Amino acid sequence: MKKIFKYLAGLLLVVVLLASAFFVHVWYFKPYDINLFFGRTALQFALKSPETLSSVRVLEGFGIDGHNARLDDASIAAGDESIEFMLKAHKTLLSYADEDLNAADKMSKDVMLSLLDILVEGQRFRFHNYPVNQLFGVQNGFPSFMESTHQVNDVGDAEDYVSRLSKVGVKFDQVLEGLKHRENLGILPPQFVVTKVLEEMRGFVNTAAEENILFVSLAKKMAQSGLAESDQNEMAQQAKDSIEQTVYPAYQKLIDYMVKLDNKVSENHGVWNLPDGDVFYALALKFFTTTDYTPDYIHNFGLTEVDRIQDEILAILATEGWDVSAGFTASIENMAVNPKFYYSDSDEGREQILDDYKTMLVDVERQMSSHFYDLPEASVDVQRIPEFKEKTSPGAYYQRPAMDGSRPGVFYANLYDIKATPKYSMKTLAYHEGIPGHHYQLAIQQELKDMPFFRKMVPFIAYSEGWALYAERVAYEMGMLPDPYDNIGRLQAELFRAVRLVVDTGIHAQRWSREKAIEYMLANTGMTESDVVAEIERYFVMPGQATAYKVGMTKILALREKAQLALGDLYDVRDFHRVVLNNGSVPLNILEQLVDTYISDKSSAQ
Repeated sequence: MKKIFKYLAGLLLVVVLLASAFFVHVWYFKPYDINLFFGRTALQFALKSPETLSSVRVLEGFGIDGHNARLDDASIAAGDESIEFMLKAHKTLLSYADEDLNAADKMSKDVMLSLLDILVEGQRFRFHNYPVNQLFGVQNGFPSFMESTHQVNDVGDAEDYVSRLSKVGVKFDQVLEGLKHRENLGILPPQFVVTKVLEEMRGFVNTAAEENILFVSLAKKMAQSGLAESDQNEMAQQAKDSIEQTVYPAYQKLIDYMVKLDNKVSENHGVWNLPDGDVFYALALKFFTTTDYTPDYIHNFGLTEVDRIQDEILAILATEGWDVSAGFTASIENMAVNPKFYYSDSDEGREQILDDYKTMLVDVERQMSSHFYDLPEASVDVQRIPEFKEKTSPGAYYQRPAMDGSRPGVFYANLYDIKATPKYSMKTLAYHEGIPGHHYQLAIQQELKDMPFFRKMVPFIAYSEGWALYAERVAYEMGMLPDPYDNIGRLQAELFRAVRLVVDTGIHAQRWSREKAIEYMLANTGMTESDVVAEIERYFVMPGQATAYKVGMTKILALREKAQLALGDLYDVRDFHRVVLNNGSVPLNILEQLVDTYISDKSSAQ
C-alpha cells in the first residue's frame, strides 16, 4: 500500500507540476492555441476591472469574490498599463497566421483585431474625453453602479459594499489627477458640463447620509436578503460613517476643482476644439460605425433620411384627418400637445407607465416565433432611472443581465418629464430596449455556446444599436403596432436617429453651436425640449456614438434585402435573424461576410 500511495502521490505531483507549467506558459507566453489566447486576454483584461467582474459575475460561482470589495483603478499609471497590455495583445494576435486557423477561429481573430487595431491607432487620444460629465461621469456612475450592480446576499456582501464606499476617496483622487493632466493638455469640457455636474454633485452631498442613494440602496438590499437586524444596523452605521467621512469629502474635492474650472471655460465647443480634434472625430466615427464613412457623408445621408421619414409621418397624419399644410414641425407639435397621449403627472401615472412597459414586453414575447427561432433564458425587468440622475439622463437605457443568472436584464425608463413619455412612443421604446431589441440580442450573445468569452462581451455599437433600431422595424412587421399613432412613434424614433447623424456631425465637424443643434433637433423631431437638451448635450460628451444607430440599422436592412433577392423562395426571415444574432456583436463588414456565407450555403444546399 505504501508503494501504491507513493506512486499515486508522485503521479499527482507530476500532474500538478505539468498543470502549473502549462498555466505559466499560457499566462505569460504566447499560447499554442488561439482560443487559449482569447481566454487569457479576456480574463487578464477583466481582472484589471473589479467593477466589470462584479457586473458579469463569472467568478462568484467558483467562490472567488474578493473583487467585490474593490473599485477600478482610475490612475494615469493604470491607464499606461492598459495601453501596454493592449499593444502586447495586438502584437501576439497578429502572430497567429490566418492559414493555421479554422473558419471560426479566423472570424474570432478578425473580430478582436478590428477592436485592437483602432485602439492602437487611437491611443494618442486617450485623454480626449471628460471623465466627469453629466451623462456617465464617475460622480454619477459610482452610485449608479452600487445601486444597480453590487449585490448583497449576505453579511460579506454588505461588508464589501462598505469597503467600496471607503475607497471612493482614492478613486476620485485618481480621477482628479487625470482631470488636471487634461487641463494641462488643453482638453477642457464644454461649459454646460461644468454647470450640470456641479448642480448634480452639490445636490448629492447636500443630502443627509441616511437619504443618500448609497445608504438607501444598501438598506434595501440587506432587508431583501433577510440579514439579521443586528447585522443590518451595524452595516448601516458603517455605511453612514463612510458616506459622511469618505464619500462626501471626495465629492467635495471634485466640486472644488470644478468650481475653479468653471472660471476657465465659457464656450460649448465640439471636439474640433481639442488638439487634433478633427482627426480624433474621424477616428471616433470609425470606431463607433465600424465603417470609413466621412463626416460629410454621414451628415448628408442624415439630411436625406430626415426628409424621407418626415414625409412618411405627414402621410399618416393626413390619413388620420390632421391638417398638415403647415409642414412637419407644426403638424407634429399639434398632435403632440393632445392630452390623450399622456399619463397623469403623478406617482400613480409613473407607476402605470412602468406596468404598461412590462405588459408590452410580455405581449411581444408571445409573438416572437413568427420572426425568430430562439429565445434567451435571461428575463428582463423594467425600472425607473434613479431619480438623483434622471434630470440629465437619456430617455432610457438597458443593463445586460448577470452571466450567472443572478440579475435579469433591466430596461431603465426616464420618468422625470411626463411629457417626454407620450403613449404612442412607448411600444417602440420597449421593443428597442427590451424585446426584440437590446435585451434579446445581448442575452442571446451572453448565452452563446462554443464562443470565446470576449465575443460574448465585446460591444460593437453599430451592430448592437443598429440591431435595436432594426428591432423596432421588425416589431412593426410582426404586427405589434396596429395603431397608426404607435407607428408614428416608431417613425419618430427612426427620425430621431436620422437627426442624430445631422447634429453629431454638425457639432463636431461643422462646428455648430449647442443652440443651433438644439434648434435643429427641436424643429425636426417633435421631441420635448427637455429631451432634446439632454440629447444634444449627450452628443457633446460622446462624439460619434450617436451616429452608430442609423448606420447599423441601414446596413442590416441592406443585408436583409440582399438575402431576400438572392434566395427568393428559400429565404426565411428567421434564418436571417439567426445568422445575425448567433455570432454575437461584430463589425459591420464581418456581419456582411456572415450573411454572404449564409446566402451561399443556403443556395448550394438546394
